[in-house]
Amino acid sequence: VTMAATRSVMRAVRVFEFGGPEVLKLQSDVLVPVPKENQVLIKVHACGVNPVETYIRSGTYARKPALPYTPGSDVAGVIEGVGEHVTAFKKGDRVFTLETLSGGYAEYAVAAASRVFPLPDKLDFRQGAALGVPYFTAYRALFQKGRARAGESVLVHGASGGVGLAVCQIARACGLKVLGTAGTEEGMNMILRNGAHQAFNHRDPNYTERIKACTGPGGVDIIIEMLSNVNLDADLQLLSFAGRVMVVGCRGRIEINPRDTMSKESSIIGVALFHATEEERSECATAILEGIEAGWLKPVVGLEYPLEKVAQAHEDIIHSSGARGKMVLL
Repeated sequence: VTMAATRSVMRAVRVFEFGGPEVLKLQSDVLVPVPKENQVLIKVHACGVNPVETYIRSGTYARKPALPYTPGSDVAGVIEGVGEHVTAFKKGDRVFTLETLSGGYAEYAVAAASRVFPLPDKLDFRQGAALGVPYFTAYRALFQKGRARAGESVLVHGASGGVGLAVCQIARACGLKVLGTAGTEEGMNMILRNGAHQAFNHRDPNYTERIKACTGPGGVDIIIEMLSNVNLDADLQLLSFAGRVMVVGCRGRIEINPRDTMSKESSIIGVALFHATEEERSECATAILEGIEAGWLKPVVGLEYPLEKVAQAHEDIIHSSGARGKMVLL
């Protein structure tokens, strides 16, 4: 009761209609949500911005939230209050989550306690906001769906963004040979600093030939693909026998020749964190927390925006010249 009395409203981004970045409205009179049983209320310090949030906002995505809604899932902050039956967390705990119930682009957010994890002291809140969707997706794509094994090779197509850097770090730590592509010199240097053995510029017209020269006739075992509508056809030529392309991101249609999968018995596998079971999410969380503890898992934070600049953030994540780490709202 006291909390509601002292802090009943907050600033939050609301979407009342689907459309371009301009439909993101920052309001200062949104009611602070109240955690129900098995839920926690988080005071948000930082929230990650993911490309999928721009697709949902535009209304073109398979999942459409009921309007109005607040976007955002990857929150890092401090527990402000807990609902009934919550024993894992208490007020003041540092936490991160990969899914909120009320939306992360806000000063406070409610989340299911089962989707919230302790944020180790080694990471700040900005880094905590870069963990959720990117690292869980990376782990799911590599191991739960891609069945990656130590000694295999992985090509990360679009390696300098949030998911790409997460894949580089995890794959390197788990004994894979890691190749990555980026669109800028800066992006290439960043992926080399974060676990890639070799970096390629995907703006270079001959870059696929360079990758082939690097992998030899065997090809690459796994490709983690962030822009399948552009790269899928070329990816199928780069794969090894029984290789697999993990489709993590897509912004449209593409034409391929299915015969390319027959000659190598290769697979195209879709990845959606949304479908992970409770057990699979728990496995991801355990692996991620171990990586943080061991010191090799360090999220790279890219551009940072205040809540007022949320429309600009949505514009930039789709149209910027090349990703450099994880975009966050503060």
